[in-house]
Amino acid sequence: MSTGAGRRGPLDLLTLAGFVFALLAVGVGSLLKGTGLGSLLSGAAFMIVIVGTFAAICIHTPLPVLRHGLKMFGWIVRPPPLDRLAVISRLVEWSQVARRQGLLALEAAIEAERDAFLRKGLQLVVDGTEPEQIRSILEVDLGAREQADHAGARVFESMGVYAPTLGIIGAVLGLMAVMQNLTDPSKLGAGIAAAFTATVYGIGFANLLFLPAAAKLKAIVALQAQAREMMIEGLVSIAQGENPRTIDAKLKGFVQD
Repeated sequence: MSTGAGRRGPLDLLTLAGFVFALLAVGVGSLLKGTGLGSLLSGAAFMIVIVGTFAAICIHTPLPVLRHGLKMFGWIVRPPPLDRLAVISRLVEWSQVARRQGLLALEAAIEAERDAFLRKGLQLVVDGTEPEQIRSILEVDLGAREQADHAGARVFESMGVYAPTLGIIGAVLGLMAVMQNLTDPSKLGAGIAAAFTATVYGIGFANLLFLPAAAKLKAIVALQAQAREMMIEGLVSIAQGENPRTIDAKLKGFVQD
């Protein structure tokens, strides 16, 4: 339906295209520079930058937040379904039923509703809760969900901060190894090149994966919050007995192409 937890919408083709372009940018760029793809493969750089970044984020983040953030990562390629027009249609239909048959006639719709947030709100309406109380209760729920989702997105934002620094650490460690082989000039060139591979890993993963993923997740969270605000407005309008046509016109103001 819209923002149901655990559900997934269609693949985000723009994100998939971004992954492809990122690989092309680094891979083809490396070939054009004459360094070759082999120079990008380094177990030491992977351990220092990627494993080190995960180590830092484990220290940085409480376990529930980290777990939620990792679950959210899949949203960047398959975000939760968000069909606001379908939600509006359902809310208007409920308002029509409520005006003709009363609020208790909506009980059947509660069981059929798959979105937990909308189902909770509809239950409040059927129970005869005052409109402002409905708004207050659902806004608390909305705020808590939004805060948790933003914390999950910040996991990847923090990873984007740590990765470049760990890349520098990897480069310094590589240069230290080079300095130990100054008596053998034949090893200096390859050693220095390998040292800077860690810097490529740190900056590349930060700017081509972690930070863009955080930004995409924050955008998805904002869209979900707006959809829930629309649900709250619709449910409160039903509880107030507003005209279905008025509700339809009001809620379509939330939908902007």
